[in-house]
Amino acid sequence: MQFSLKGALEVLDNTPQALDCLLSNLSHGWLQCNEGDRTWNSYEVIDHLIESEKHNWIPRLEAILHGDEHAPIPPFDRYAHLNKDTNNPIQQKLMDFKTLRAHNLSRLETIPSLESHLDAIGLHPVFGEVKLSELLSTWVVHDLTHIAQIVRVMAKRYQKDVGPWQAYLGILTNK
Repeated sequence: MQFSLKGALEVLDNTPQALDCLLSNLSHGWLQCNEGDRTWNSYEVIDHLIESEKHNWIPRLEAILHGDEHAPIPPFDRYAHLNKDTNNPIQQKLMDFKTLRAHNLSRLETIPSLESHLDAIGLHPVFGEVKLSELLSTWVVHDLTHIAQIVRVMAKRYQKDVGPWQAYLGILTNK
């Protein structure tokens, strides 16, 4: 499948609502569960998504668009959210994410002829040359990765409770 800006924007626009539907009105037990040491719970995933909206996608996009060819794009600390004291309730975190995402999507709309710049190249601190289309594709797949992560973690909360049906529940066996 070839990258489609329109298709990417569909997913990016729907992610906040999907997360809100998935996580709103859940008890602390559902939101706090994780897969063990050094794994993230739903609160931490949303905090990570918030940090990504603030410091990842748009700053990197702007570096690619406004820098010289092969301009370095800023590094992003994927774990920065773990060093912050964010004890806000999940509803506040979801609202913060929704607001930041709306702002970032509005920013994309202000870029003239964005589609004509999809082959623009920036220099990633680890991967080297990356295209703008690859950054935007990664933004979409990043959202989907963390939605899948949240669902997987929630399912595994009942892994031992499903008894023999575990054999039929691929989410519990990573299939």
